[in-house]
Amino acid sequence: MKRLYKNKKEKKIFGVCAGLAEYFDCDPIIVRLIFLGLLICGSFGFWIYIIAALIMPDKEIII
Repeated sequence: MKRLYKNKKEKKIFGVCAGLAEYFDCDPIIVRLIFLGLLICGSFGFWIYIIAALIMPDKEIII
């Protein structure tokens, strides 16, 4: 079962985009560009990112 988590291992800021990319099985750069596009079009992307960073749980890193 797939779960949505923040990926702290490959994070740039909070790990939201890396976690979304892992969940949707795509490149994190694509997700980051989508958030950047939403940010440029208005503050909508910023608020989505902040809310996701607060709501999404951290992924437990097993070494």
